[in-house]
Amino acid sequence: MQFVNIPAGSFMMGCSAGDPDCYAEEKPVHRVNITRPFEMGKFQVTQADYEAVMNINPSNFKGRNLPVENVSWHDANRFCDALNSKADGYRYRLSTEAEWEYAARAGDNSCRYGPLVQVAWFRDNSGATTHPVGEKQPNRFGLYDTLGNVWEWVHDWYGITYYNLKPESDPQGPGSGEYRVSRGGSWRGVVRGQSRVSARYILKPNVRSSVVGIRCVRAPVS
Repeated sequence: MQFVNIPAGSFMMGCSAGDPDCYAEEKPVHRVNITRPFEMGKFQVTQADYEAVMNINPSNFKGRNLPVENVSWHDANRFCDALNSKADGYRYRLSTEAEWEYAARAGDNSCRYGPLVQVAWFRDNSGATTHPVGEKQPNRFGLYDTLGNVWEWVHDWYGITYYNLKPESDPQGPGSGEYRVSRGGSWRGVVRGQSRVSARYILKPNVRSSVVGIRCVRAPVS
């Protein structure tokens, strides 16, 4: 897997200015500081990546360079744990929601970092299937498919009013909950409301779906 350096910084998290499709769960907009740099997967985890580590390919749509899907939040964490067991000098994990949105925005304050047809596979252009990673335009950090193709599990529990707390630095999400969050939209997503950098999709952590996959982050072991 290839990784991209994401610098520390701050951004306005939540509903983008001028976005007519925001939901209440994306408000209020609040400043968040990401105090430590990290590396994020340049691409969504592919089926080849996943099978090389886990010796199984659970995906509904088969193809080595297609994103792995049909993985639960627990499966995603087991994948990260398996990478960590290789002791290659890095610690792998799922990103937090704040890290994900910061990296997806890449300094852009709009709801999408480019015209949707140029940056994402979604309902109107996907042909009802996933597509090989990296075929659309990347964002300014060099990350591909942060919008569309498959939703990406993140670390956080879901809390509909969590943004009201306006957590400022490296928020980790609620301490408990019923649902985990995924980000970014998918091949099945409608244009309005889903394929936006602030959009949130929730599932119970044991649920597997053909619209949800994985993107890892990592940092050097100190």
